[in-house]
Amino acid sequence: MKTCREMAERWSVTERTVTAFCKSGRIPGAVKNGKSWQIPDDAEKPADGRVLSGKYRKKTAPGRKKSLPIGISDYVRAQSEYYYVDKTLLIREFLDQKPLVSLFTRPRRFGKTLNMDMLRVFFEISEEDTGRYFKDKAIWRCGETYRAHQGKYPVVFLTFKDVKFDSWEATLDKIRGLLQEEYGRHQELMDSDRIAGYEKEYFGRILKGTANEVELTCALEKLSKMLASHYSKAPVIIIDEYDTPIHEGYSKEFYDEIIGFMRNFFSGAFKDNKNLSYGFLTGIFRIAQESIFSGLNNLSVNSVMDEAYDRYFGFTEAEVQELLEYYGAAEKEAELKDWYDGYLFGREEIYNPWSVINYLSKGCVPQAYWVNTGKNEILEEVLRTATDDITERLFALLQGERVIARIDQNVVYRSLLDDPANIYSLLLVAGYLKTPKKELQADGSYLCEVSIPNREIAAVYKSEILSHLLQIGAITRTTADQIAESLYANDLEKLQNAIAEYMEKTVSFYDAGAEGFYHGLVLGLIALMDNQYKIRSNRESGDGRYDISLIPREQRYPGIIMELKWRSRLNADDLEALAEDALAQIDDRRYGAEMEEEGLRKILKLGIAFSGKRVSIKQRSSRGASGRI
Repeated sequence: MKTCREMAERWSVTERTVTAFCKSGRIPGAVKNGKSWQIPDDAEKPADGRVLSGKYRKKTAPGRKKSLPIGISDYVRAQSEYYYVDKTLLIREFLDQKPLVSLFTRPRRFGKTLNMDMLRVFFEISEEDTGRYFKDKAIWRCGETYRAHQGKYPVVFLTFKDVKFDSWEATLDKIRGLLQEEYGRHQELMDSDRIAGYEKEYFGRILKGTANEVELTCALEKLSKMLASHYSKAPVIIIDEYDTPIHEGYSKEFYDEIIGFMRNFFSGAFKDNKNLSYGFLTGIFRIAQESIFSGLNNLSVNSVMDEAYDRYFGFTEAEVQELLEYYGAAEKEAELKDWYDGYLFGREEIYNPWSVINYLSKGCVPQAYWVNTGKNEILEEVLRTATDDITERLFALLQGERVIARIDQNVVYRSLLDDPANIYSLLLVAGYLKTPKKELQADGSYLCEVSIPNREIAAVYKSEILSHLLQIGAITRTTADQIAESLYANDLEKLQNAIAEYMEKTVSFYDAGAEGFYHGLVLGLIALMDNQYKIRSNRESGDGRYDISLIPREQRYPGIIMELKWRSRLNADDLEALAEDALAQIDDRRYGAEMEEEGLRKILKLGIAFSGKRVSIKQRSSRGASGRI
């Protein structure tokens, strides 16, 4: 047997590529020994979907290409009618470990529902031969040990992904309807001679939609008991997006009602339930603090921080390369990586699957596709509760820097009120941050370096910051449009006026004497102008440190330097004089030296003075005279 390193040298690929081959089941006979893979000596190198020398070449497969599975969460349909990225080895990994109840937490649109439906089809007893949907998949090649579980269990399947309502009453009605539909899938129980009369009466109330709230909390427990009695086999229970109604309860103010219901609902299904073979749940958060899983000591939690199952939600690098090769777009790999790669689940580098397939379907046009799949309540919460320190770190993140944060995977929305620093934990599990470096602490939390994963998420941050500034009135849409239009038209005078208006509006809504104003100002500039400028703050240039510098990404735009000063209780004349001092400081300390060294000749210099809610701005271009805006 050989190691991954030895085979990598033999095949002229990276050790990481060989490991990916092993994980995906593409090397027959490869086995995992501890944390290392052992590979048969005579193993042949799998095709990895890329050309090892020269430029990528487009490859046109014979026949019509399969459609991309946008929004398809039906496993049978996805694997037969669409391009399907094979995730069936999730079944092998699960059967090897055999946890009784598994919770998978991942961001939205990372394939959770499709994977859960895949588990349903694999395990569920059916009159048809559902094994045919797996015979060409990786799990089937793993041997009879795994195939023996196919089609052998009754299955209960519920997805809460669409339980999004404004009231507890409407939410409960939707849950009642979902249970009614799931009970309807098992109407064979009504004719079973193994089910007691009182159980059939209860079954009938669920089918008719007349069960009350208390009866509904017992629905999973009772259904699992009836299925176990009828089939002489305890069922598999699958709950997809279990926390969606909990998020709605938090934002729509019926939090206590939904938490109380879910606690009893899940307790009956998963806690000390002898009529359970296996349980699976998916969601974004692990809501342990709310005691939903109180006393559930058989729960195995698999989060974005864990190595187990790390490659089964989202696309791996090897899977993306094969996808690009299939659709003749291999030359787009660098752009795709820049926009949609960067997530780290465990130790696996992961691409956003929703964005990847939308990118390909839209002719390889890079956009923020993921942002349009749902509301970004988490970023809204961040901006509403952000302290000066958090705002400063948001600025650093948007500039591509890493910040240090403590990550506690058990936090929930309401914890923001107790400690705003929990924001980073929420952003991580929801898909807005990644952890390039992490260190486990004694209390179970992690001390991490966090950063923004990719260009798509950076665009989401900027759009939410701009929306927030518009919402609170810090700027108007007209001002934002003026800045964008002046940059597009290279109209320096219009740009000066637009920035002056932005400053005045911002001062009206923030305290210019507080540090939070300064950071809010910079965040707003990033949201408005980052496509055209690299925005820096408090950096050395010339003989000192400037406050804000906007370095153009293209030579056709002017460089912009801002020096900010603040004094309390100034009259109008003194405020103008302070602005002149700020403007003079830009020249006296040669703050433009950095831009001049980069060959910029057109530089807009702004001296900005604040006093309370008033602002005075003086400006000078690199070849112009001082003047008041």
